[in-house]
Amino acid sequence: MERNNVLLKITDLRQYFPVGKKKGLYVKANDGISLNIYEGETVGLVGESGCGKSTFGRTLLQLYRQTDGKTMYYGASRDELAPEYIEKTIRHLPHGLHEMAALEKKRDEMQKVYDAADEQKRLHMHNDLTAAKKAANDAYLNIVNVIGGFITAKDLGPVMKIFSERHDRCCDLHKAIEKRAPVKLNYDEEAFKLSKLKAGERGYDSRKGKLDKLAEKVAAHDKLVEAARAEIAKVDARIDAMRAKYAADPEFQKHEALLDNGIDLARLTYPEVRTLRCQMQYIFQDPYSSLNPRMTVANIIGEGLLAHKYCKKANERMHEEILQTMEDCGLAPYFLHRYPHQFSGGQRQRIGIARSLAVHPKFVVCDEAVSALDVSIQSQIINLLQDLKEQQHLTYLFITHDLSVVKYISDRIGVMYLGNLVELADSQEIFDHPMHPYTEALLESIPTTEEKRDLAVLEGDIPSPVNPPKGCKFHTRCKYCTEICTHVVPDWEEVTPNHFVACHHKLHTNE
Repeated sequence: MERNNVLLKITDLRQYFPVGKKKGLYVKANDGISLNIYEGETVGLVGESGCGKSTFGRTLLQLYRQTDGKTMYYGASRDELAPEYIEKTIRHLPHGLHEMAALEKKRDEMQKVYDAADEQKRLHMHNDLTAAKKAANDAYLNIVNVIGGFITAKDLGPVMKIFSERHDRCCDLHKAIEKRAPVKLNYDEEAFKLSKLKAGERGYDSRKGKLDKLAEKVAAHDKLVEAARAEIAKVDARIDAMRAKYAADPEFQKHEALLDNGIDLARLTYPEVRTLRCQMQYIFQDPYSSLNPRMTVANIIGEGLLAHKYCKKANERMHEEILQTMEDCGLAPYFLHRYPHQFSGGQRQRIGIARSLAVHPKFVVCDEAVSALDVSIQSQIINLLQDLKEQQHLTYLFITHDLSVVKYISDRIGVMYLGNLVELADSQEIFDHPMHPYTEALLESIPTTEEKRDLAVLEGDIPSPVNPPKGCKFHTRCKYCTEICTHVVPDWEEVTPNHFVACHHKLHTNE
């Protein structure tokens, strides 16, 4: 598959849940997941029950606020959102650099001890050193993603001043866009009403005059938005002039390459996450409990339209939006005023899909979207998702247990075990050349009439995510287990083009 622009860049994502009132005891549902999700693709995610697939999907959308790691989103403009964490990073720049230096010093000291240690001691120190490296790198990235190569500046005053000014101009842009939104909504409502009238009909001229006045207001707000953008461009020109002084400085250019205009979802405030919520939607696993039994189909689908201000109120325009969404999702118009208990499982799943797609998202997490359905209904829902993806240019994270389904719908497949991705590759590549023993075991478990090979031995149940095994989490069930597996977490490496795996056996034996 041709790789397009990155939509989501996930780096070392962690999601821990505290266990009762015991300090330091957590369920490590996601424990360091890294991957890129590209625009227009479907990434399948498979693994045993309880391995953290659903938690990962919900954490991406910040339904659970992630414990650690970075989730960079490129589907919206950071300038238009003007996130608060940018302002905090700039304002506390000296403190951030001091903290970064302290973490780097701790990392370097641990590295010296590690280098001087024997092989046995290194095995025990490896994970602590990795954690120290990560802490230092996170502190570094939080700064360099915002100011780039200016992290090397000896005088931070001018840097803080100009980036603070730029953030202020971005706040002005954000406010201008927010002020334009209700005016544009009024204009759209009046344009819809006018479209229902013919020239010469009663009320046509007065409504046309009202629409013209609203058009003038929209144009005035558009000018304010463009003026705010122009102010940002002026500040950017001054920043570029400052950058030009460092054109021959390789150290500056090294840091400048890490400048990132994506939105770090993990660092957003709740209102900022709400602003982006319409762009990232979720299709829930259970088509029964995920629908409010007291709401009609019209209310369920229209709730998002009202919450995200696509429509001003429940009127004829909103009614037509709902009917169009229902038609796209294969729901008959006469379902409009029925309640969830009056539908079959497949129809309820279509309602859930319609609710998610009504707000025109860019990214959708499909959490076991077909697992509770009959095989014939499964094929209808899968084909529906494929069609909607092409029509609306959607990007999917498709979570499932069914390997045959994930092979059909996915461009790439990730295999998860106990909170970690253990393998990621193109769909056909995973089935043709599995590299991780757990992936081999999953594929071997597919019912078939052919004679099976002894690819991997899975002894016992999946270990507890509260106290997972040290080193490679799969070593307690793997026939290839060696001493290094019991102490060292395997690196996430690209073994062949676009084929990633985390396994000491494959990385060290080249098998």
